[in-house]
Amino acid sequence: MHVAYNDLREFISMVDGMGALRRIDGAGVLHEIGGITEVAAGAPHCPALLFDRIAGFEPGFRIFTNATTSVQRAALALGIDPHLPAIEILKIWKTRRSDMKPLPPRKAGSAPVLENSFTGEAVDLGRLPAPHWHREDGGPYIGSGALVVTRDPDSGWVNASIYRVQVHSKNRVTIQFDHAGRHGSMISKKYWEQGKPCPVAIVCGQDPALFVAGFEYLPEGSSEYDFAGAIRGAPIDVVDAPQTGLPVPARAEIILEGNLLPFPDTRLPEGPFGEFTGYYAADTKPAPVMEVTGIHHRTDPILLGSPPMKPPRFHFGLPFRAASMWSNMEASGVTDVVGVWQHVAQLMTVVAVRQRYAGHAKRAALIAAANSYMGRLIVVVDDDVDPSNLADVMWAVTTRSEPSENVDIIRDAWSSALDPRLSPEARQAGRTSHSKMIIDACKPFEHLATYPRTSALSQAEVTAIKAAWGEAIA
Repeated sequence: MHVAYNDLREFISMVDGMGALRRIDGAGVLHEIGGITEVAAGAPHCPALLFDRIAGFEPGFRIFTNATTSVQRAALALGIDPHLPAIEILKIWKTRRSDMKPLPPRKAGSAPVLENSFTGEAVDLGRLPAPHWHREDGGPYIGSGALVVTRDPDSGWVNASIYRVQVHSKNRVTIQFDHAGRHGSMISKKYWEQGKPCPVAIVCGQDPALFVAGFEYLPEGSSEYDFAGAIRGAPIDVVDAPQTGLPVPARAEIILEGNLLPFPDTRLPEGPFGEFTGYYAADTKPAPVMEVTGIHHRTDPILLGSPPMKPPRFHFGLPFRAASMWSNMEASGVTDVVGVWQHVAQLMTVVAVRQRYAGHAKRAALIAAANSYMGRLIVVVDDDVDPSNLADVMWAVTTRSEPSENVDIIRDAWSSALDPRLSPEARQAGRTSHSKMIIDACKPFEHLATYPRTSALSQAEVTAIKAAWGEAIA
């Protein structure tokens, strides 16, 4: 697999070549850029946005948003033909994801990201446009799609995951780790237990392969740099950050480096922040503080912004975790799964199966439920239903399922503190579980031969008509 870009700028040029980029001058960081981003993400054509001449900031400091929020741009980021149907793109990604071999980064001889460097008293985060993405956010967030790079002090393993980063002063930010089990949190604690600060580099403006890799749930000891190299089909070029020595992408746009001070000795209030559920689900909480000792950026830098938004808007037009779930089903011996998709961000999972035996649909549903983080709803449909088309899915639910027979509830399932439906009592006690509903919207297996035939055109008929009459009805 090879992608056609080497950095964020080249990806932006590709998006522009598709006609999917809009340039916006003069918007402000206080709610305007966030608001424009959200409205554009909900538009039918869902354009990517490049903000320039940002109000109150030096000319040349730019922000790029909605990078991969459409299916087509997500495919472009992965090096897959963006003109294919959505479920086919995901199927190709699933296959490639399963066959991927880690490709470690390589040291670069030069680094555009070090074209401009500021250290000591010259460090001033106020020079960089950091938006208030949502109206009630607790402050400006320079990191809504930023990679936070740390190195395990014992093994030397480098982790580079996505965490949100809030600006508090000219040289201080907070980093919000979702929970104690996240790798960045685990690595930081190893330093703190030794009474030391944790060296950190924050990458603001990485290419889409690194962006995708930063959201992956990789096992401990696996590096996102290796995964991003596998996506790109070429190693990620890195250099050592001048102060921390941490490897950072040589062609990134902006790097912040410094130290994450021992927590909870040093802490600042973080949040609230609008989450991917569409709510301010978590209140203001104490968070670890990073003292920024160096800022490095390319000339005319571009901040990559990827704020969470109310579904169906999401960071990615493709549900990458649905591909992993699809692979898990196949690895578990569930055959004839023809598609898996997730709607409402990742909160609703739809599985399409070609039924071969009684209980086939339920078997697929249970595996989906076990792998559905925060998801409350699992729907299984027949292979004539497109799981990526929510209207098609609801047609199956309303014409093939019988609520008294085809609905199951699973209790005490995997959730998160970001779940807005958690009761105050559960939240106070630290309980983050909820129930899941499984809807079997397949034709009953025992009636397959006699179930009423659909009057809708088959996919083959649709394809033939489009080929013959597409221009006339476009």
